[in-house]
Amino acid sequence: MAKARTRGRSGGGVASNTIAFQGEAGANSDMACRSAFPYMTTRPCPTFETAMAAVQAGKAELAMIPVENSIAGRVADLHSLLPHTKLKIVAEHFQRVEHCLVALPGATLRSIKTVKSHVQALSQCRNFLKKHRFAPLVHGDTAGAAREIAEDGDKSVGAIASSLAARIYELKVLARNIEDADHNTTRMLVFSREEAAPDWRTVHCMTAFLFRVKSVPAALYKALGGFATNGVNIVKLESYLSGARFEQAQFYAEVEGHPNSAACGWRWRNSRSSPRSSSRSAAFRSILSGARAGKRRRGLAPEAPGANPCRSSPSASLLPSCRLISPRSARRSRP
Repeated sequence: MAKARTRGRSGGGVASNTIAFQGEAGANSDMACRSAFPYMTTRPCPTFETAMAAVQAGKAELAMIPVENSIAGRVADLHSLLPHTKLKIVAEHFQRVEHCLVALPGATLRSIKTVKSHVQALSQCRNFLKKHRFAPLVHGDTAGAAREIAEDGDKSVGAIASSLAARIYELKVLARNIEDADHNTTRMLVFSREEAAPDWRTVHCMTAFLFRVKSVPAALYKALGGFATNGVNIVKLESYLSGARFEQAQFYAEVEGHPNSAACGWRWRNSRSSPRSSSRSAAFRSILSGARAGKRRRGLAPEAPGANPCRSSPSASLLPSCRLISPRSARRSRP
């Protein structure tokens, strides 16, 4: 049986040099971690939640999580975790996805009858599978599929996986770049316990935050008006209906700029506080004022008396009405 060969240093201090990801050793997220942080040890985790929990518990310094793919669209699982995590987004990475057909040594394209992989990988290589008349078999993970064929020893079964998985599980790459689209790219976010501290005066930055509005006319318009007024570019805005009654929408947004900049931000009173009134710009004031005045104009969720001006009343919802996730450098690592 083939065993995954782990990479990294032995001894103490491993957590401070470890990056966690979801999937088995050899997954595309593993490749992304090694590409962006070649000096770090990678830590496989079964779910996004356990990867982020490893960072929170001090078992890893960073976690890299996919958020969207140029073909498959957004990864919805992560957005259900963001409102509850204390981690900060500190970087992003763009990973080119290059699917390979891997099989046991001695196997050939003629001997392969069935190909197993994650459902997305199978759909992204549909033309290749159809051309060679391979029967697709859905598996939970690309790297897991590679590990299974290495364990089973069946030369009639191949897997769509990464070249890294082939190397880890001692498999043969029968064909490379078998994906239908040559622009198959996944955007990854990097999470850390510590907040990024880019020099916003000299470095182009991005900031991510969460907020929510009620399902009433012009609520989102009123919340975001300040960004347009101050010339702040919103590069990403996604909505999710929250609650059993579907009466309120939650939004995840990314804007160009740093919270301390004059155009789009505030200064922190301390590392754990939320934005206060000392130097808020009109852009974020448009959201925060909505949180305070929500009951009157039915915009953002109301603020509890004496509470943090960036958080909603516990009686209204357990989710924050506006919560900063990260200011970070906007230097993007593209494939």
